[in-house]
Amino acid sequence: MEKPRFRAALLHPRYWPTWLLFGLWFLVAQLPYRWQLAMGRSFGRAMLRMAKSRRTIAERNLALCFPELGDTERANLLIRNFESSGIALMETGMAWFRSARWLRKRCTFEGLEQLQQIQSQGQGVLLMAMHFTTLEMGAALMGMSITLDGMYRPHKNPVYDYMQRKGRERHTGGGSVYQRKDVRGVLRALQHGRAVWYAPDQDYGIKQGVFAPLFGVPAATVTGTSRFARVGRARVVPYVLTRLDDNSGYRLKVYDPIDEIPSGDELQDAILVNRFIEARIREAPEQYMWVHRRFKTRPEGATNVYEGVRKKKKKRRKVAS
Repeated sequence: MEKPRFRAALLHPRYWPTWLLFGLWFLVAQLPYRWQLAMGRSFGRAMLRMAKSRRTIAERNLALCFPELGDTERANLLIRNFESSGIALMETGMAWFRSARWLRKRCTFEGLEQLQQIQSQGQGVLLMAMHFTTLEMGAALMGMSITLDGMYRPHKNPVYDYMQRKGRERHTGGGSVYQRKDVRGVLRALQHGRAVWYAPDQDYGIKQGVFAPLFGVPAATVTGTSRFARVGRARVVPYVLTRLDDNSGYRLKVYDPIDEIPSGDELQDAILVNRFIEARIREAPEQYMWVHRRFKTRPEGATNVYEGVRKKKKKRRKVAS
C-alpha cells in the first residue's frame, strides 16, 4: 500500500475543524505524562455519563462475562473501564505525536528477544494483538522494536485518515500498512518473513468465522488466524501492553508462540485464540474495550444481547452525477 500523501484538497474549509482538533490533540500530547492520565480519566467519566448507548453495551458485556461479580463490583469495573477508555484517547496522541525515545522511557519489555530471534530466522510472524484500550500505544511501542507491518481500515474523513496513517506509520520500522481486505498482501508479507499485526477479537459476522466460547458465551470468531498462519507459513505470537497501576508507564509482554495453530481444525484454533484472549482480559479487565458489540452475532434462536441499544446510523454516500 502506498505511503500516505498530503493533498491540497485536505485544506478545504470543510476540514478546518478536523485540523483544529489535531492541533489541540498535538498540544495536549506535549503535556506531562501524569497530567494526561488525569485528563483521560476525567474525560472517561464524562463519556460514562454522556455516551449512554456505549455504556449500555459495556454493562451488558460485563454482565455476560463476569456473572460472578456483584452489582457494585461490576459498577466499579465499568467506571474504571471508561476511565481507561479516556486515557486511551490521550495515549493515541502520545503514540502519534511523541518521539520514540519519550515513549520507550515509559515501557519495560518482556519476551521481545524470542520474537526478534524468530524474525532473524526469516520466519513470518502473525503478531496477535487484542483490543485493549492500550492498542495504539502497544502498536507504536512494538513497531519501535521490530520491523512491523500493520492492518488498516480507512477512515471516512480524509484528513483523519491521513493523520491516522501518518501517526501509525511513524513507528513501524519501515514496515507497510495493508487494508483489512488486502488478504493477498498480508499473506505475501508473512511468506517473506515479515511480522504482521493482527487482532482477531472483534465480531465480523459468522460468514468469516465460527462460534467459539469467550467467557462461556458463543462468540463469532474470525478464522483468519488459522488461515494466515497456514497459508502464510507463519508462527502466531501474541503480545499485550498493560498500563501499570502506579501510573509510571507500561509493560509490553510477548508470549510464547501458539504453535498449536494451525491445527487443521479452524474451530479448535478459534477456541485456543479465545481461551488465550480471555486469560489476558482477566488479568486487567478494566483495560479491555468493552464498548464494542463483541456478541452482536448470535447462534440461531439466541436472544439479542444488545436489544434496545440504538445503533449508529450509517451515512449514505452521495453519488457523483
